[in-house]
Amino acid sequence: MRLFFREHVMLISVQLFQAVMIPILFWLDGYRDVGVSLYAFFLSLLLITVVLCYRYFSRRNFYQRLQHSFTALDQSLETTERAPVSEALDQLLTAQYRLYQEELLKGEDRQDEHLMFMDRWVHQMKTPLSVIELTAQTLDEPESSSLREETERLREGLNTVLYLARLRTITEDFHIKPVVLSKLIQEVNQENKRFYIRNEVYPVLKEEKAGAMVETDEKWLFFLLAQLIHNAVKYSAGRSNQLILSVYERLGELVLEVKDFGIGIPAVDQKRIFNKFYTGENGRKYRESTGMGLYLVKEVTEKLDHRLEMESTVGKGATFRIIFSKTQNLTSM
Repeated sequence: MRLFFREHVMLISVQLFQAVMIPILFWLDGYRDVGVSLYAFFLSLLLITVVLCYRYFSRRNFYQRLQHSFTALDQSLETTERAPVSEALDQLLTAQYRLYQEELLKGEDRQDEHLMFMDRWVHQMKTPLSVIELTAQTLDEPESSSLREETERLREGLNTVLYLARLRTITEDFHIKPVVLSKLIQEVNQENKRFYIRNEVYPVLKEEKAGAMVETDEKWLFFLLAQLIHNAVKYSAGRSNQLILSVYERLGELVLEVKDFGIGIPAVDQKRIFNKFYTGENGRKYRESTGMGLYLVKEVTEKLDHRLEMESTVGKGATFRIIFSKTQNLTSM
């Protein structure tokens, strides 16, 4: 109704002005019959009221459509009425919708091409990295260790790029199955053995229940745990030589915990550490931080329908927990 009056405010104003001015002109011309003037005035108001009512009720659906936002794109293709203005609007919305769909498809094609390129590029880069690592083994110390340390950093960066590129289509890449957490932790530790030795930080496994099993995607959970361990080791080096990996039950849910005793996370940064590209105070001290690791951890955890908890005290370390729901906890079933 409000939109209707806004559209017709000029017509109503002109009609009222005309209904008042005509009796005044007759009065100034010497015509003194007030009854006829009032009759003409109210007749004019009646006619404009009838016209406005007809226009409103005949185009009510059209005005209602303009006042309510769409909840789905397909609603723009709905036809309101057969009035010329309504048909013109329907044609405009249909053309705009088709144009939007074409641009969207083009954007998705470009995104898929980019994803395919990144996937192939990362895999191609891993081959020369492997060759460099083999070459490093033939060198004397400390050159060999230094070279292998740099290749590991490159490999970690390439993996981050690869997983970030796959994040958009992550649900298509899931393979949910039972996973034994202790076995997965051993695989992650084996993968990062040299990383532990180089930083002199070593993991300790505390498993409350042997053979604890959850339903998840093994590859992506491996990535989550590796990211949390890398952060824990990086910010513990030189302060503590121990990293605790715990698996336990809590209120029917299974918890995978990574606890370090490093520098901790400042309170001002704790609410933002999962934001994309946010490095915080610690990231400015450790120049290698990209601000993408914990962002990926949070995004992947949510996609897997797990929960993520974090606790930290500056100077005492940080604790991250991946929590598997009761339905994902196969140990208690």
